[in-house]
Amino acid sequence: MKEIMKKVLENLKTQVTFADIRFTKTDTESYNIQRGSLKEISVDYNETNAGVRVLVDGCWGFAGTDRLTSAALESAAKKAIENAKHGARFRHTPVTFPEVKPTVAEHFAKPVEDPFLMTKEEKAGYLLDVAQKLTKNEKIVYSHVYAEFYRQYKIYMNTEGTYSETMIYQTMPEMFVLAAGNGETQSRTYPGHMTGRNGGFEVVRDYKFHDHTEEIISEAIALLDAPRIEEERADLIITGGHLALQIHESVGHATEADRIFGMEISYAGKTFISPDMIGKHQYGSPVVNIISDSSDPDGMGYHPVDDEGIPGRRVDIIKDGILVNQQTSREVAHQLGLEPSSNMKATHGYNVPLIRMSNFSLLPGNAGTLQDLIKDTEHGYLVDYTKTWSIDDNRNNFQFTTEIGWKIENGEITGIVKEPTYFGITTEFWNACDAVCDEREWAYHGTFHCGKGEPGQAMHLSHKVAPARFKDIVVNVKA
Repeated sequence: MKEIMKKVLENLKTQVTFADIRFTKTDTESYNIQRGSLKEISVDYNETNAGVRVLVDGCWGFAGTDRLTSAALESAAKKAIENAKHGARFRHTPVTFPEVKPTVAEHFAKPVEDPFLMTKEEKAGYLLDVAQKLTKNEKIVYSHVYAEFYRQYKIYMNTEGTYSETMIYQTMPEMFVLAAGNGETQSRTYPGHMTGRNGGFEVVRDYKFHDHTEEIISEAIALLDAPRIEEERADLIITGGHLALQIHESVGHATEADRIFGMEISYAGKTFISPDMIGKHQYGSPVVNIISDSSDPDGMGYHPVDDEGIPGRRVDIIKDGILVNQQTSREVAHQLGLEPSSNMKATHGYNVPLIRMSNFSLLPGNAGTLQDLIKDTEHGYLVDYTKTWSIDDNRNNFQFTTEIGWKIENGEITGIVKEPTYFGITTEFWNACDAVCDEREWAYHGTFHCGKGEPGQAMHLSHKVAPARFKDIVVNVKA
């Protein structure tokens, strides 16, 4: 395949301003267990495809194929050129960007336990043992255990001389229970909905599901009788995967710079950010520092180069509360006068690359451990485990509900509350952040299911966060 790609790229050099080719081979396997019984094993092995992207007459053209012969790839290249020339007739401003120094890189991940070398019986047996522990209480009316395993081999090359070859392994498991009583239902999920990590079956073992089955059962049942928050406003400590989702929705998507120019408007796809805000806008309080870091191999967003040849790098997006940069492509970065941030990614070879989050993270602060932050809170709530959420098209107004909250009085946890819900406007909310825990609490949370584009693509990415406190947040719809 490498030689075919090199030949096609060599033929393109005299016909285009820039071109790149990507090949991917992807394997996925998922296990769905409901009420203690195996319902489905879904497999998709050896999904192989490739895509050719060209810049001709100041316009992008792209074509993909799942036929991987020399003739098929040459045909895709020809189609990409035709698409570019057709599109150029409708462009008012040609696409331009500077060349970059070529990069040659490789990255081959090696999981501790390769799930694709284990038998299905071994994986299903482990998960079934967990699932059956969730069925032992009559108040639990539904439960499930789910695990998804993923590996992808990729080759990328472009006309500037960049070449990258990678293999990644990623795993995302979770368990869930639903309790019923008093005319309502309440749920508990573990470890949450942002459980994706680099690695193989060891990721499942590391979460220690067996040690947390009784915990989520008892909490789901306790939530049936728990009160709701009655205050109009309260201080919130947000942690775990839910804080990762908060960052994802209200900062991550908002700072994907294609949205500024209307290149992406689907899936609540616009943004309130304008170019004149960069370097000036007070997005958050001085303790808020947020980065895009595709150079960190611990996160699922790691890559040696992105899908247009920009080496993985760390970029400040919000520094001391100020919006200082965006997640960009080469094209958009040039329009904004910025350096490309290495955020162009596509799910598969035959998908067109889009500006996507990679490892998008809140840097740790100096508020100590979570216990230190709780002790420092006179009155408020600790919240985690996403239940529902919504955000407007501009990534500005939002509402989030978590499964459970813990009431804090005079620095101590005094009880639980059900379905804590809070509301906010993005910049007001982040300016209300007055404390972030330190590196001891800093951990990655990842998803396989970040949707963007038409046709839609689901991206794997990570957010590294430490618990953070937000002051005087609206927690009652009547406020």
